[in-house]
Amino acid sequence: MKRVKRLVILGGGTAGWMAATALARTFGPQLKIDLLESEAIGTVGVGEATIPTIHWLNQLIGLDEAEFVRATKASFKLGIEFVDWARPGSRYFHPFGRYGVDVGPVPFHQRWLRARADGLDHPLPAFSLATQLAAVNRFAKPVEDPRSILSTLGYAYHFDATLYARHLRGLAEAAGVTRHEGRLERVERAPDTGFVTALTTDRGARIEGELFLDCSGFRALLIDGVMGAPFEDWSHWLPCDRAVAVPCARAAETTPYTRSTLRTAGWQWRIPLQHRTGNGYVYSSAFLSDDEAAATLLGGLDGAALGEPRLLRFKAGFRREVWRKNVVAIGLSSGFLEPLESTSIHLIQSAIAKLIALFPDQDCDPGLARQFNTLLGRDMDGIRDFLILHYHATEGHDAPLWRYTRGMALPDSLVDKEAQYRRAGRLMLTSNELFREASWLAVLEGQGVHAEGHSPLADTLDGAVNRQQLEQIAAVVARAVPTLPKHDDAIAALIG
Repeated sequence: MKRVKRLVILGGGTAGWMAATALARTFGPQLKIDLLESEAIGTVGVGEATIPTIHWLNQLIGLDEAEFVRATKASFKLGIEFVDWARPGSRYFHPFGRYGVDVGPVPFHQRWLRARADGLDHPLPAFSLATQLAAVNRFAKPVEDPRSILSTLGYAYHFDATLYARHLRGLAEAAGVTRHEGRLERVERAPDTGFVTALTTDRGARIEGELFLDCSGFRALLIDGVMGAPFEDWSHWLPCDRAVAVPCARAAETTPYTRSTLRTAGWQWRIPLQHRTGNGYVYSSAFLSDDEAAATLLGGLDGAALGEPRLLRFKAGFRREVWRKNVVAIGLSSGFLEPLESTSIHLIQSAIAKLIALFPDQDCDPGLARQFNTLLGRDMDGIRDFLILHYHATEGHDAPLWRYTRGMALPDSLVDKEAQYRRAGRLMLTSNELFREASWLAVLEGQGVHAEGHSPLADTLDGAVNRQQLEQIAAVVARAVPTLPKHDDAIAALIG
C-alpha cells in the first residue's frame, strides 16, 4: 500500500494546531505536514475551558504542564457551577472525578440512594472532594493510591485559547510542521476519484497532499464547500445560535471552576484565568436581540470590561460524514455543540485520536471513513443528549425560551435515560460515552431529576453498615478540604 506522506491542514487556531502537533509527534519525519492559515482571518477562540480528557493530548505531545500553564495564563478547573438552572435561586456543581469511593460491587450512587432511603441526610455533594474544594477555592491534583481520597479527584484547565494555539504552533513547528500564510484561493481535485490533490493560496503558493484536514472553522471550506457533506441541524433541541463575549479584569481570587448562569434567553459563562476573566452570553436570537445580549453581559461582569463585546453566530448540529474521500473535518467544520459543558476541545482531540487509530493509506479506504464517522457521531449524539438535559429539566423560568425547552420533544435516547434514573437510579450508559456516571448523576440530581428508588443490587447491603460507611466517607472528605492549598497558591507553586 502507498503510505500517506503529505498531510495538509487548512486552518490554524485551536483545531489546526492541535492536529498538527499531535500528528507530528505521532508520525515524526515519515509524514510531512503543511498548515495553511491567514492571520487576517480571526479564530473563534471561545473554547477557554476544558474537561479532563485534555490530559490525553498533553501526554501524547509531551507537554510540560508548568510551561503550558505559564504560557497560556491557565488556571485549574475542578468542574462547573450551574447557577439558577434547576430553578431560580438554585445552585449545583458538576465535579470532575468521582463521588465517594468504591466499596464492594454496589455502585457508590446506589449505596447513596439506599442510605438516603434509610435516613441518611448527607446530600450528594458531601461525597465529592472536587465539589467541596471548589466551594472554598482550594485545589489538589489526583493521586494514584486508591486508599487516598485524593484519588477521586479529576481536573482540567481554563486557558487563553489564542495563547494556547500560539503555544501549540511553537511545538508543532519545532516538530517539523511547515506553516503557510495566506487565504485559500483554489482547490484542485483528481478527476477520476474526486480526491483533493492540492490547495492554491491567494499568494500563489501551491500545497500538494494526499490527505487533507479541514480545520477552517464554521466556513467548512473543504468538507462542505468542496465535498458537500450535509449538515444535520439540531437547533430544535439546542436553540441558542449566538454568543457575545468579552473579557474583564480578573477577580481578587481565581476560582478553580467554570460558572454557568441561566439568563432569560440562554446562559452566561465565567471562565477565570491568571490575567483576566472570560465572559460570554450564549443566547437564542429568536428571543433576544444582539444589543440586549451585550447589555446583559456587560451588566453581569465582576470586573471592568477589557474590550468591546464580540458577536459570534453558530448553529448546533453535525455532519454525519466528517470524513469524505480524502478530507477529514476536525473542529467547528465538523459540527458545533455550544460550550455549556466545555466539550469543544475534547471533540477536536477525540477526532485526532480516532484519525491516528484509523490513519489511512493514500487510497483512503472507505471502511476507515465509515468507522471514523460512526464513532465520532456517537460522541456527538451522547454529548448532545447531555446538553439537552440541562435545557429540558428546569422549572420556574417563565421566559419563552425556557417554556419551549421544557415542552420540546426529546431524543428517545435521553427519554430512556431519564426514565430509568427516575425509576431506580439506573445510569444507562454505554462504554464509549464521554460523560460517565458521576457527570450524569451530578446533572440529573442537580436539575431536579431525582431517583424514586434504588436498584435491587443495593438491597443486598446491610443498611446500618452502609449508612455508617457513607458517613465515614463524608467525614474524610470534610477533613481533607482545609488541608489542601488555595487555588492561586497551587498555580504559583507550579509556575514558580
